[in-house]
This record gives sequence, C-alpha cells and structure tokens, in this order.
Amino acid sequence: MHGAVDLGARQAAAKKQQERQAQAASAPGAGAPGGPFVVDVTDQTFNAEVVERSKSVPVLVDFWAEWCGPCKQLGPILEKLATEAAGQWILAKVDIDANPQLASYMQQMGVRGIPFVAAVVAGQLLPFLNGAAPEPQVREAIAQLFDALQKEGILPDGPPPGPGDPGGLAEPAVDPVLARAEEALQTGDLDTAAASFGELLARDPGDTAARSGLALVELSRRAGAVTDPAGVLAAADAAPADPQAQTRAADVEMSSGRVDAAFDRLIAAVKRTAGDDRDAVRKHLLGLFDILPADDPRIARARRKLQSALF
Repeated sequence: MHGAVDLGARQAAAKKQQERQAQAASAPGAGAPGGPFVVDVTDQTFNAEVVERSKSVPVLVDFWAEWCGPCKQLGPILEKLATEAAGQWILAKVDIDANPQLASYMQQMGVRGIPFVAAVVAGQLLPFLNGAAPEPQVREAIAQLFDALQKEGILPDGPPPGPGDPGGLAEPAVDPVLARAEEALQTGDLDTAAASFGELLARDPGDTAARSGLALVELSRRAGAVTDPAGVLAAADAAPADPQAQTRAADVEMSSGRVDAAFDRLIAAVKRTAGDDRDAVRKHLLGLFDILPADDPRIARARRKLQSALF
C-alpha cells in the first residue's frame, strides 16, 4: 500500500552503499570502533539506523534521488563532512525512489522537493536543509545547528559526542503512553496503538499528536483491508458519484503518499453528492486532514477548495 517500488533505484542505492563500503575499507582508520559514518537506510532499517542511533549520536538524514542533479552536488559535501566529523555525527542516506514509506513521510512534513536534509537528535526529527548549497555554507549550517542544540540543552556544551558516548545526549521527557502508542503503530500493532492514542485523547481531548495518531491507525486499518488497490481506483473512476467508492480510493491514494490526489478526489465527490452522502465524504476528508500536521500547506489548500465546493 506504499506505492510501486522502483527496482532500478534500489539497485542504484545498493551500488552506492557498496562503493562507500569499499572506500571505508581502504581509508585510514577503517575498522575503528563506531563503524562507517555514512550509511544507506531503507524503510525497514530507518528506525534502527536513524531513530535509535540518534539517542547516542546526532544523525543527519539526506533525502535524495538518482535523477536529482542538486542531490549529486550536496551528497558528496555531506559525505565529506561526515567523514571529517569522524563519528561526532552520522549521515544517513535515503533514496526516496527506493523507499516510498520514507518518501511519503517526507511529504507529510510538508517538504516539496529534494535534496532535503533532516536532523534527528534523541529521537526528535528537525528540518535542517532544503536544497543544495556550497560546502562553506553547509559546514557553517551544521556548526550553527549544533550550537543551537547546545543552547536549547538538547546537546551538552562542547563538541557533539561520538558513537562511543551514549550518555552525551540529554534525554527528552517522553510520555510513556505516547511512546507505547508510537511503537505499536510502527510495529503494526494497531489495536494497542488505537487504545494508547485513545487513552491520550481521554486525558486531553486537544492532544493533536494523539488525534493524528488515531487517524493514522484508522487509515491503516482501512487500507490494510484493501487487496486490490488498482481495482479500487478503477471502480472509483467508473463511479464518480459513489461516495463509498471515492472514499476507498482516497484511502488508497493517501496510503501511497498521493496526498493531494486523495484530497482532490474527495472534494470533487463533495461537488457531485448531496445530503448524507455529501456529509459522509466531507467527514472522511476531515479525518484525512487529521493525519497531517495542522500547518501542512496541503491542508490549507484543500480547505479552501472544500469551502468553494460546499458554498
């Protein structure tokens, strides 16, 4: 349900990783504790290689693609600086063509283009760089990032710690119920995730993170029940005024990262329907809005279109 995977892109990513491993093996100090400082991560390894690793050392995540010219300018600069840092921070490379789940997550953050670099520190993801830049500017931006993290108390004063210093990062206070909900969502335990997010909402009905998580659980359940995504889309195209067909197709599109397509489909269905059918489509659309951050520009655009469709 996360979109077609470009096998050519996967092969290219594997080749890149092999090249880096060969370079690391021939470089001075290869085999030192801490392993390579540049890693390729996938949908399956992101949690272990980025989120968990970021609890002991900061990780910069470079979202790139083989067809992206600016990515080929920024990528080598980041790799050079990561090697120079020698473990003070790690560079994780994400080929968005080969990893549709991570590409979808990037889109949900409101990122419109690549290259895009995020900083992950103590499990917290922070937008960092959007677009290519010359080496001096990138170097200065990284220095400013660590300076800001130190001022906020997220990092201790002095150079950022290496992989061998797991106590260097300040641990943020994490609600155990939220942590349980997020972990269950990531592992596919939707019942536990739903119960945990529900507990958070019962405690605070205004908890936007819990509401977003619960909306994602509901979408995952609906999308997981679809065995023929292409057939669902075809059925919706054949019955543009059928509210159930349109909402099912929108779920398929949303799950595959086609957020604008899902929103536009339901707004068009609002225009074609009336009464209870129109209200059902409208409520379904609002439920999809809850999945994204409230300040996502795609929601603002869709809300304007929805207003025009309703009045």
